[in-house]
Amino acid sequence: MIILAVDSSSKVATAALMKDDKLLGEITLNDKKEHSIILMSIIQELLNNNNLSIDDIDGYVISKGPGSFTGLRIGMATIKGLSLGSNKPYISVSSLDALAFSVSNFDGIICPIMDALRNSVYTSLYKGEYTCCSNNNASNLPIKLERLLDYSALDIDELIEIIKSKNEKVIFIGDGVDKYKDYLIDNCPNSYFPPNHLNLIRASSLGEIGSALLKNGEYDDPNSAPVYLKKSQAEREYEQRMRL
Repeated sequence: MIILAVDSSSKVATAALMKDDKLLGEITLNDKKEHSIILMSIIQELLNNNNLSIDDIDGYVISKGPGSFTGLRIGMATIKGLSLGSNKPYISVSSLDALAFSVSNFDGIICPIMDALRNSVYTSLYKGEYTCCSNNNASNLPIKLERLLDYSALDIDELIEIIKSKNEKVIFIGDGVDKYKDYLIDNCPNSYFPPNHLNLIRASSLGEIGSALLKNGEYDDPNSAPVYLKKSQAEREYEQRMRL
């Protein structure tokens, strides 16, 4: 089964090709180019480098957010178009799940944080659970993520208080680390941080999660929508004007 996974939920544009459990290739661009300009080009480059065409893809994985409103819409529209055009299934996976999966062997609380502006972050809390020794089903992931907190948009201080109540060591991962690392070190005991490159959402992590779901026959309805968690700035400004 050949899977194309794409994420455009942040400033990063990333795509990966997977064949069964093998990563065929991955392209990750962390610059300021618009996703609408570069997304299809990196998908095409991946296909060309692996001597594949879009007809060879058996299923698609896309980030459903949270993250950039515009980026999420571009990514979702791209994958929906490819899915409908090829009559192949797609499934959406949380960008927070993908970040947590990159450090799923950490023996404490895993806390992805994505910058949500206004001193807040998109976040959740996880524990990694190994399943490879008890389950030989190849379609299941060797590491299962147990989510301890619903996907949330929280003030950074509110998140710190929640983590302190757990009284465990915690690893922070995501683009929010760049902004809040010093503050977290000062205010959150037992904080850990991964190498910087892991703070970027990787399409390969997204693809590994989504591939297992697709193999189990799970897929999205064509009408599925991104998960934003917060209202856009335009919506907030409109509501504010309506209250005046």
